[in-house]
This record gives sequence, structure tokens and C-alpha cells, in this order.
Amino acid sequence: MRLTRVYVDTALIPGSLVELPPDTASHLARVLRARSGDELILFNGDGREFNGAIETVRGSRVSASVGASRPVDRESPLAITLVQCVPRGDRMDFIVQKATELGVARIVPVLSQRSVVRLDKAQAESKAVHWRAVAVSACEQCGRNRLPTIEAAQPLLNYLGESSPTTGPRLVLEPETAIHAQGTAGNLGRAGEIAILDAEIAIGPEGGFASDELEAFRVAGFSQIGLGPRILRAETAAIAAVVWLQARFGDMQSTSA
Repeated sequence: MRLTRVYVDTALIPGSLVELPPDTASHLARVLRARSGDELILFNGDGREFNGAIETVRGSRVSASVGASRPVDRESPLAITLVQCVPRGDRMDFIVQKATELGVARIVPVLSQRSVVRLDKAQAESKAVHWRAVAVSACEQCGRNRLPTIEAAQPLLNYLGESSPTTGPRLVLEPETAIHAQGTAGNLGRAGEIAILDAEIAIGPEGGFASDELEAFRVAGFSQIGLGPRILRAETAAIAAVVWLQARFGDMQSTSA
């Protein structure tokens, strides 16, 4: 039987006891009916997993003992940065969840000219805290032992003006472009067949990027790509772009690639 994985934001020392996070503890106690002695897997984002066991259950408070650790690496060899215009509703939650499951290393939420969502600084920080919790839950589910970095939302042009170029490709999804991902992959792969270690992909808002924003991307070193003849929703585009990158350059490659 698959053991429940629990993220704990503290040092994990074999032989010690830890108090589990309130939401997790409540779920274990009230939904899963956890009992003393039930086994768990604990992790804190440092790349290791720890054997664990529930020590006490008091109402919705749960403590666990920490056992032996082991390094378990489920990270992609390709460090992907997803620059995502924040869509309306709860679609960003979906994007963060799926991007985490697919191995994205960094998520940068941005606000562009055509973004429906508007956030002040306090709201951006609050949203970032929420999205980090979504990523934690996704890591618990998918087996990652390192959390993706999730930044607070910021204006797109601020990000482009201040960000440092990656060593790998910087790509912006633009449905109107004639340059499709398959051709881009071929061009990247012919440069001496050098392994690509990082990549950056930018996904626009519901109405797409404005022309001056696309020019700002060009100045920042981004190349435009498309993902076929259809217009994709923001959340679909994010998933499709990450899957394409992982399949071509990351840990979804076939052994013959």
C-alpha cells in the first residue's frame, strides 16, 4: 500500500518528533482516521525522504516520529522556468499543480497588458503563499522531494527588464507565429548536440500578449514558438508547453532520443 507523504517545513532529524502541519494533521485525523503507529513518508524539500510513523493523535493535532532518511531524486535534468500570465478564476491553481507534477523548477506569475487579473503588492504576496501551498500538495502527491520556486506576481515588463538570461532557450508562446515547436526543437538539437540544462517558456493571458510585449520578449532574448494550428487556453498552453519541453529535453525523453 502506498504510504501518505507529508511535507514538513522544518529540519527532520532521525529519532526526533515533529508536529505535522495543521491542515495535514486535520486531514489525517478526521478523514483518513489515522492512528498511532501508522507509517508515513516525511520530506522537507532538501531532496530526501524520511521514514515516519504517527506518534500521537489528539483531536486535529498529530505528531510523528522521524526515522531513517534516504536520498530520492525525482527532479528533471531540465530546469524549466514557467513565466505564466495569471489567468482569472482558479486556473492558476491548476497550472501550479500540474506544472509541479510535471517537474517545473520555477514558476514566475506575471501580469500583462491584457491580463484580466489585477493584484496589488499585498494581494500578490497572499496569492504566492496560496500557490506555494498548492505546490506542496502536488509534491506530496507526485513524489517530488524538492519544491518548485514560486515567486510573487509582478508586471511582465518588470520581469523582462530585470531577469537574467538562462543558458538554455528562452521561448514565448505566440499562436500567430509560423515557427512551431517541432522546428524549434530541431534547431536547438543541432547545435553540437549539447545537452540543454535549463529552459524558459512564457505563456500569455486570455487575450494573448500585446505587440510591444512581444517586442520586449525579443529584446530580452526570447524566441517565438507555436504549438500547432489551434488556439489553446492559458492553462492548456502551459501544460502542453511543459510536456513538450520535458519530452524533447527533459525526463520524458525516450531512450532513443
